[in-house]
Amino acid sequence: MADLLECVEVVTGDAPAASIIWLHGLGADGHDFESIVPELKLPGSLPVRFVFPHAPVRPVTLNNGLPMRAWFDIVKIGMHQARDQAGMLASRAALEALIARENVRGIPTAHIVLAGFSQGGAVALYTGLQYKEKLAGIMALSTYLPLAEGFDFQISPANARTSIFYAHGNQDPVVPIQLAEHTRNELSARGYPVIWHTYPMAHTVHPEEIKHLRVWLLSVLPQA
Repeated sequence: MADLLECVEVVTGDAPAASIIWLHGLGADGHDFESIVPELKLPGSLPVRFVFPHAPVRPVTLNNGLPMRAWFDIVKIGMHQARDQAGMLASRAALEALIARENVRGIPTAHIVLAGFSQGGAVALYTGLQYKEKLAGIMALSTYLPLAEGFDFQISPANARTSIFYAHGNQDPVVPIQLAEHTRNELSARGYPVIWHTYPMAHTVHPEEIKHLRVWLLSVLPQA
């Protein structure tokens, strides 16, 4: 097992029956989405362990080489740009190690949701769609995959029908919605059940989005 990332953990009740591993965006850390847990208002009868890992600190080309928490290097956001495949593969391995730890702690893979915002969402999609065991679901927020560039991507039969909650802001200046729409269209064409939402927001999270997330989570996690 790869060395485990440091994580922030929030447990909503005793003896968790499910886990949500949630990856932050570029330059943030594991505390970034900690405050959303109570806003989701999950029932007390469904105890969940939220795992918010901290990305490693690395130089980011897009930000003049400044070191910051990042799941992989970014040169430029847009279609047909160079991709840090080595960084993506390392983050995939780190996320798979966290899934394995949840298994050891008694949570079957089928009760685990992979979630991520922006850069973290790219890792959640990239890892989840290729994972060898069936996941409960994949949450992709304000993100995209560089599929148009022939990014190395092997679909796992185990997750070929795993539900994907995909949300994006129609005023996003960081990750243009066209990139997300391209990813959504590619995934839908491959048969993935993508639940797509757009919101009147920039590169952030909308209150209505949290409400929709709650409904979706209750549909893919074990019955409370």
